Amino acid sequence: MTIDATMVGRSYAAAESYQVGREKIREFADAIGDRNPAYRGDDAIAPPTFAFMVGSRALEELLNDEELGLRLDRIVHGAQKFSYTRPIKAGDTISATATITTVRKAGPVEVIMYETTLTTADGEPIATATSTLSHNRADA
Repeated sequence: MTIDATMVGRSYAAAESYQVGREKIREFADAIGDRNPAYRGDDAIAPPTFAFMVGSRALEELLNDEELGLRLDRIVHGAQKFSYTRPIKAGDTISATATITTVRKAGPVEVIMYETTLTTADGEPIATATSTLSHNRADA
């Protein structure tokens, strides 16, 4: 099945919320080579791109939707931007939901834009990530 405009609006919630720990923030900052002291200690905040790691749990649900029929080996991750209400902090419990916002075709390539919203367990908005995937259905 090819993706079409009827898929716009579909939402995919991560199976579980994510508990942000100080050590996870520090490990992520170390992995990206950022020594900013704000990413360490009891009151640590996460680097901006940490949101992708949390949101990827909702993306996984989108990618696993059998009705969409996406194949990971035929996907290229394109543009991505983050918009924050506040930083992600150690101690946050975050829920992530990805929603398909745009679908268009360019020959055999399906361009899928989706938005991932991150909120606290209390529903406080934290961030929104807007992302683009290109999926090629052409025969290998």
